[in-house]
Amino acid sequence: MLDALVVAPHPDDAELGMGGTIALMLARGLRVGILDLTDGEPTPLGSPEIRARETAAATAALGIPWRENLGLPNRRLQATLAARGLLAGVIRRTRPRWLFAPHWVDAHPDHTAATRLVEAARFWAKLTKCDLPGEPWHPERIYHYACVHLKGILRPAFVVDISSTWEIKARSLACYASQFPQTAPRPTVLERVAASASWWGGLIGTTHGEPFTAREPIALRGFTDLF
Repeated sequence: MLDALVVAPHPDDAELGMGGTIALMLARGLRVGILDLTDGEPTPLGSPEIRARETAAATAALGIPWRENLGLPNRRLQATLAARGLLAGVIRRTRPRWLFAPHWVDAHPDHTAATRLVEAARFWAKLTKCDLPGEPWHPERIYHYACVHLKGILRPAFVVDISSTWEIKARSLACYASQFPQTAPRPTVLERVAASASWWGGLIGTTHGEPFTAREPIALRGFTDLF
């Protein structure tokens, strides 16, 4: 069903970490979905209803055709067996070729728990003789996007050129007004995201970029897509 399933701890994490790449994949005809693990609430200026409206607007801005929420608890996200089963069931239903998860090192406990959950659910999704719904499925790869609360320099496996889709990413992030208020002290979150995208783009000779990491080796069949 999906080529890529992006798993996000909270609504807005997928857009922050790889909104430009999501838009780029969609523009190239790939089937991309987002699974938010929690509703992201409570937050100082948000509510479940506000976040739902903002998420719907951001989803439309990106052009995402498939997005669901797993309904796990915000601030208390854990890689439990029950949560693993729920996520494995979604993987078996959507059958993605690739999974995307947050980077495994972060200050936010929900983010690191999400990554442990994705890695465990990927393994469980291929099991036979179990009580999981659907048929067994094993995504080929897990890639990790950068949406971290640690102030440091990531060492990526690759950087995606999102010069052509940066404006789409920016519009999707602007939908989350409760999370990124323009009245916040400068530089605002959105200003920091823009600066980071410009910096990563500069490293690869483009205007904007998004970094990704991977625990497993990345296979290449040639060098025609490298620049």
